[in-house]
Amino acid sequence: MKRQVWLLFCCQALMQAATVGQAVMAALIGHSLAEDKSLSTLPVAIQMTATMAASIPAGIVFARLGRKPGFVLGALGAMAGSLTFAAGVWTGNFVLYCAGAVPAGLGFGIAQHYRFAAAEIASPGYRPRAISLVMTGGVLAAALGPELVKATREAMPPYLFLGTYLVLACLPVVCMGLLALVRLPPAPPRHAGGAPLWEIIARPAFVTAAVAGMVAYGTMNLLMTSTPVEMMLCGFGVGASATVIQIHAVAMFGPGFFTGRLITRFGVRPVIAAGAALTALCVLIGLMGESFAHFGIALGLLGLGWNFMFVGATNLLATAHAPEERVRAQAANDTIVFGTVACTAFLSGAVHAQAGWAVLNLAVLPALALALGLIAWQAARAPRPAPG
Repeated sequence: MKRQVWLLFCCQALMQAATVGQAVMAALIGHSLAEDKSLSTLPVAIQMTATMAASIPAGIVFARLGRKPGFVLGALGAMAGSLTFAAGVWTGNFVLYCAGAVPAGLGFGIAQHYRFAAAEIASPGYRPRAISLVMTGGVLAAALGPELVKATREAMPPYLFLGTYLVLACLPVVCMGLLALVRLPPAPPRHAGGAPLWEIIARPAFVTAAVAGMVAYGTMNLLMTSTPVEMMLCGFGVGASATVIQIHAVAMFGPGFFTGRLITRFGVRPVIAAGAALTALCVLIGLMGESFAHFGIALGLLGLGWNFMFVGATNLLATAHAPEERVRAQAANDTIVFGTVACTAFLSGAVHAQAGWAVLNLAVLPALALALGLIAWQAARAPRPAPG
């Protein structure tokens, strides 16, 4: 079981590395190619929309063919996305560059299910650690993605980042090689039963898990997407913004080595609440100044808050459905989460361009308050142990 979890860790790392690298480049390339600078984050928004759109077809593929064929399709999508991004950079065509975000987003959306695959192959006692460990593959991605950008951004002059995208296209190929070694559960029986979808999504545990995941990813994406542009406007170069994104990505995934243990010890709701508090602290640091230290510390706190909230939300989701309901519940959850992420990606560039960095930071606070309110609501509804 643990060997399979580590293989999923490696697959997650490779797929995530391309996404982390894209996070460094996308807004900068969009800013350089788009005539309207408020559209600089449009490629990220399209990618997140495609990620949301991937949830339902991914659920159908996983339900009918099983996990492995679905993950192979995701890797092929990521490869096609990187190659289309490369073509957009080569031709200087903003529309073509945006088109690459569609297959890239589909691949990223399917790769989000590695955490669910880990939950399915792990024993109940090991499940929190398996989920957080697979998501910790992002630590390797955090080291690999930005370093690839730094090393290859000028590999094919005069086309900045063209060589990077050609290298990123190779990562899904390696992932498919590792998938050949992974043993995953077969597709669930057709017509396996379970409650209808509307009943699943009305459960308090599902509502809290979906909203916590939505707030975790939405607030993180809102701030992270525009950070490279804000740093550029403050006079920082590509290397500095890549380093800040690297700090952010390490903070996102590094805690996965111990987040599962924290959930086991303290419970899932306190960990989600701690993540919301860390994200609020990120806003405070972001409003205090715009030095490299401010960007680095704020994005580090943002990543740590995302980890606690999103890993907690994933564990909470696993308690909200029966085994035969898992594919429908997971697809519905990711549709909600990544639909929000797509909206924040669209909003990020527009709010940043029209209202500024301070307003962009303050915009995340109401969402954090909503998540904390739902955590308190579900805690109040939870059955209390009988006295003595």
